[in-house]
Amino acid sequence: MNREFEFLKIISDTLSDSSFLGDDCAYLDEYKLAISKDCLIEDVHFSFDFMSSYEIARKAVLVNISDILASGAKPKYILIGLSGKFNEKFVKEFYQGINDTIEKYDIKLLGGDLVKGDKLAVSITILGDYKKRNVSSRKNAKDGYIVATTGEFGSSAKGLEDLKRGLKDNYFIQYHKNPPLFNNITSKVAAVVKNPYAMMDSSDGLYDCLYQIAAKSNVRIDVNYDLIPKKIDDKNLVLFGGEDYCPVICLSKEDFDKIDGLIKIGIVKTGKGVYIDNNKIDYRGFSHFE
Repeated sequence: MNREFEFLKIISDTLSDSSFLGDDCAYLDEYKLAISKDCLIEDVHFSFDFMSSYEIARKAVLVNISDILASGAKPKYILIGLSGKFNEKFVKEFYQGINDTIEKYDIKLLGGDLVKGDKLAVSITILGDYKKRNVSSRKNAKDGYIVATTGEFGSSAKGLEDLKRGLKDNYFIQYHKNPPLFNNITSKVAAVVKNPYAMMDSSDGLYDCLYQIAAKSNVRIDVNYDLIPKKIDDKNLVLFGGEDYCPVICLSKEDFDKIDGLIKIGIVKTGKGVYIDNNKIDYRGFSHFE
């Protein structure tokens, strides 16, 4: 089993109240706020060999925005904790990356913390507003639901492979460094759906999304590989590569038919597990502890 899942189960079992856990965002319904937190660590999630301080900052914000978008909420505010060995030049370039990204998405920086450390660590808390929106949950997939997405899978992982091979720039490298987000689609879903739905972003890979939704909803998910949007012919990267940040959505056919831009890739059925072209696939996903 993924070590992260093991640790999360220990945390859930240890807490006297774990009712807010289980999705990428916690929902404070009395305030209509979705809250998420993500950490990016040097040599685990990024390397200065491949990315500048500006690019690291931009991607750190995009990763967190993506979680809020996948909840169905609108990102509004962030707080940033930064630890590492940095100087004035680094801080200027890093926060220029922060500023340019939050301006694009109309997000306000509320504050944060700066601490000395051996390696760079970026910790971001993000808050989103879901007034007049229906938020998602991994538990909401039901028999007969459509499995849908948009974007493309495998391109970010291909970009990282190209960087490791010594390439400096191409389409896939840019996709890895500056992944597109799909706020128009996620906002549309949250605004128009009438039935409960499940939505995640593919930060840890398409298969990871399908697996987690299937497990939480206690259903079987069947996907047709040929229907998955992609620009590469590498099944391993398409299914397991990660860092594409595409929304993966399980929703009723009634709701699916209302939303332009969604691509049907599969169906939810009774049963358990994830099947690609009728073949059951065991869990594989990005581990934050390897």
